[in-house]
Amino acid sequence: MAQWKFRRRIAAAAVVAAVSIGLTACTSTTGSSAAGGQQPLKKEDLVLVASVINTTNPYMASMIEGSQALSAKLGVPLKIVDSQGSSQTEISQIQSILAQGKKVVLMVNTVASSDAPPIVNAVKAAGGYVVIWWNKPDNLVPWEVGDNFVAFQKYSGVESGQCNGKSIGDALGAEGGGVIMLPGVQDSTTSQTRVAGFKDALKAYPSVKVLEERPANWDQQKGFQETQTMLAKYGDQIKAIWAADDAMMLGAIEATKQAGRSDIKFASDGIYPPTIDYIKQGVPIVGETFHRGYMAASIGLYTAYQAAIGELKVADMPQEQRDSLFKLACVTPQDYEQYTKYDSDVAGWVDTLVQNGPFKTEPTPLVGQGPEKLP
Repeated sequence: MAQWKFRRRIAAAAVVAAVSIGLTACTSTTGSSAAGGQQPLKKEDLVLVASVINTTNPYMASMIEGSQALSAKLGVPLKIVDSQGSSQTEISQIQSILAQGKKVVLMVNTVASSDAPPIVNAVKAAGGYVVIWWNKPDNLVPWEVGDNFVAFQKYSGVESGQCNGKSIGDALGAEGGGVIMLPGVQDSTTSQTRVAGFKDALKAYPSVKVLEERPANWDQQKGFQETQTMLAKYGDQIKAIWAADDAMMLGAIEATKQAGRSDIKFASDGIYPPTIDYIKQGVPIVGETFHRGYMAASIGLYTAYQAAIGELKVADMPQEQRDSLFKLACVTPQDYEQYTKYDSDVAGWVDTLVQNGPFKTEPTPLVGQGPEKLP
């Protein structure tokens, strides 16, 4: 099955090679300390680092694109960490960069929630600044760790799942039918909250039944394989497929095409460019959510950068700016174009971000404080 090929300039990004290295933290603590407080760093001493789960998922590719645009805007070098779906690879690569001498300004989309504590501790010990996107344990609280853990940021997983559940319930109508589910990584609060939101929305549609859920790890090929397995198991009982993100849904769509099942309806999260292509082709994608990897990554990196150079006084930031929920939009095939207009000028959107700051930039301003409460 052909994977979606993201832009050549993203594919050409400098991806840091995996290095086998222990978790012993660097000893330099210039930048912040419990005794001396936040000390601004010089721009020339910094390196931006964006760590993504993989580089094949279109959302992760978009995160790289946003990081590259911010790096160009600020004139600060950028390194990309490709975790390749491995917590060990993720942590070892970040640790390697921390040991190279520059002060690290890190945005990390953690593979698993349990990766967050060792990453935060290593960055703090090295005097860098980190913003985590999407996944961390609820008991890892930025203001309890200190200034170096600037913020945790995400879009509401519960709201995303609820959007999709309502879309599928409405599309299946009174007749209802069976639904199969493709969550992401099991140890992922993002996946867990989206699953919870989806199931909560389906309570209003008693004729819609979940047949089975199989984690597909945010991976398109895995989504294809798991869908094939469930199609063989449940056959015509399947009337709809939900995926926790579009990469897995793209795999599911390919599996249904091979099985000759053009009747199955879909809902997912992200409305990636290939998803838009499928909508235009008439594939019955009945519900989506809008947020963008380039927005998330550049918001996270810019928040950490402002802390590093002293433009944000971390200790004075309100808690909602340190455990943050950003605006998410429920979209349909009828209205998605009003949101995707930003995609044609990522650099221009990043310019607006730098002008307005990380918490007030449309279409994704700060709207609330975490942690999310499950329904």
